[in-house]
Amino acid sequence: MSKPSGWPRAILHVDMDAFYVNVHLLEHPEDAGIPLVVGGKPQQRGVVASASYEARAFGVRSAMPTSQAVQLCPALKIVGVNRQRVQECSQQIMLILAEYGPLEQVSVDEAYIDLSQQSAPVRLSDTIRQQVKSETGLPASVGLATSKLVAKVASEQDKPEGRTIVLPGTEAAFLAPLPVRVIWGIGPRTAERLGQLGIATCGQLAQADLTLVRAAVGNHAEELQARAQGVDQRAVISERGPARSISAERTFDQDMRAAQFLQEQLQLMCAQIGESLRQEGLAAHTVVVKFRWPDFTTFTRQKTVNAGITSDADIFSLAHAIWQEYWPAGQPVRLLGVAVTKLTPPTLQQMAFEF
Repeated sequence: MSKPSGWPRAILHVDMDAFYVNVHLLEHPEDAGIPLVVGGKPQQRGVVASASYEARAFGVRSAMPTSQAVQLCPALKIVGVNRQRVQECSQQIMLILAEYGPLEQVSVDEAYIDLSQQSAPVRLSDTIRQQVKSETGLPASVGLATSKLVAKVASEQDKPEGRTIVLPGTEAAFLAPLPVRVIWGIGPRTAERLGQLGIATCGQLAQADLTLVRAAVGNHAEELQARAQGVDQRAVISERGPARSISAERTFDQDMRAAQFLQEQLQLMCAQIGESLRQEGLAAHTVVVKFRWPDFTTFTRQKTVNAGITSDADIFSLAHAIWQEYWPAGQPVRLLGVAVTKLTPPTLQQMAFEF
């Protein structure tokens, strides 16, 4: 098909609405219309994976501890995740989306489709949303734009079951009134630093003095300012390569401060990751340890070696060294995690390492 007139690129972002909740409702329609979350139990340090829009009206949000969610909405119903059903629904959705163009799946409930070779991307954006709903029973919101960044922001503007079209040439005007946090790469700290300069919206960032922005955010100033104008050249990547990271983590029912227990958990996670590495036929060059304290302070630290590692013992040696360096003795731990990154095919003979 020829390219659509006026669309140098046409990228559709599909974002399923309250996905885990709506998957649950397929099997339990009696729960429709009530404040509902899918997540863990409050007494087990559970976290909200997905909240119904009825629950969101009380301020309940995903990633919130379910104990806090219950305080906000005492009538809240909490159900567990049916992971098998979630995966089945996700696969069904992605098969539908892949019919229309190159597909980049971002998560179980989110994907980009490159519609640049389609003759009528605006019409197709609605067709796709309706087809997903009719064939799966699951609602979705979509955003269509000339870039992944703007398409993703657009899909968030009219939930649930919304469709937002950002025509070519209107990207900067569309983003201008929105807060800078909608821009990929701007987190709370960066937004705070920009706010100190009086920059709160994308429009203000796009027009700000670059010297001032650079003083606040460093070398990323030009890139962030371009994004605030809707400039994003990232392509839709339809074929994934090997895994870029492998991770495991544990959230404890109670804050843990016993060194022996934490070391045992660290070792178990390293063994789990080592097994996954060997199954994938990969070696890791970087080991990352994730810490979370009881006040939800979270940070990661990492160590890198030149020769890739695959054994449980080597992974644990690096992880344990990080743990010893960054865990203050007796500090209560809410969550502990391990990940390996910079994955490559292993060499014929991995060298031993020292640190």
